[in-house]
Amino acid sequence: MVVYIEYAFLENFMIDGALLFLALKCARERAKWYRLLPAALLGAVEAIVYPLLPLPVWAGYLVKILFGLLLPIIAVSGKKFTPYLVTAAAFLFFTFALGGLLTAVYSFFKVSYREGEGYLIGRAPAGLVLGGTLVFCIAAFLLVRRFYRFGRLKRNLLPCTLTAGGRDVHWQGFVDSGNMLTFRGKPVCVVSPAAIFALFGRGAKEEGRMTVTTVNGTKNSPVFACEKMCITAGKKSLLREGVYLTVGDVGSKYQLILSSALMEA
Repeated sequence: MVVYIEYAFLENFMIDGALLFLALKCARERAKWYRLLPAALLGAVEAIVYPLLPLPVWAGYLVKILFGLLLPIIAVSGKKFTPYLVTAAAFLFFTFALGGLLTAVYSFFKVSYREGEGYLIGRAPAGLVLGGTLVFCIAAFLLVRRFYRFGRLKRNLLPCTLTAGGRDVHWQGFVDSGNMLTFRGKPVCVVSPAAIFALFGRGAKEEGRMTVTTVNGTKNSPVFACEKMCITAGKKSLLREGVYLTVGDVGSKYQLILSSALMEA
């Protein structure tokens, strides 16, 4: 068997760099090239030297784990422990997950022994390994981003009770820092046309109209006044009277986009 050290070094350098970058994103840390590159270089050197060391199985796993803890120390900026802990845990997780994936890929490259029984596991093409790593990292990155978006959505969703004309409705309100709408100097929340009908019925009375600009364009929307709104945040409640509502695009995950000025108050 012929081993091309420079190819193995480059391959492991690229894989370690990609996994460290992904782990930093999990910790919501900025990836700085002057810290990421030395960490990836050290990981590539370890991958080349490790097979040459006559170590027992337990010692081999110990060395891999220690290097898995060392590389994030080099890659993470600052002296805070939490970002390092998250980066190290994510790096070890992604390393073992990718290792399992590549092991499955290797199993498709089998060469039968000429004498005796069994199989000799062949080396998967480098292009396939790097391509599989790229697909793995992209998929993991998208999952991590989706996870943080889901967490942000859950943190910013607050139960709201709106009262108008003797009826109460219970909706999920989304705290949007980008909602800076005001009408007559007061903050304005955004709801859907169906929500206006559910709250006011057919006798909804407009207080006026205002211009609302969104990603879908600019339109002139009616404004309605809700008698009371109670927003629950944990064990605290915020009660406001005479809250203005306007019609806009809300989505399906919540029924109300709360004004950031309303929440600050």
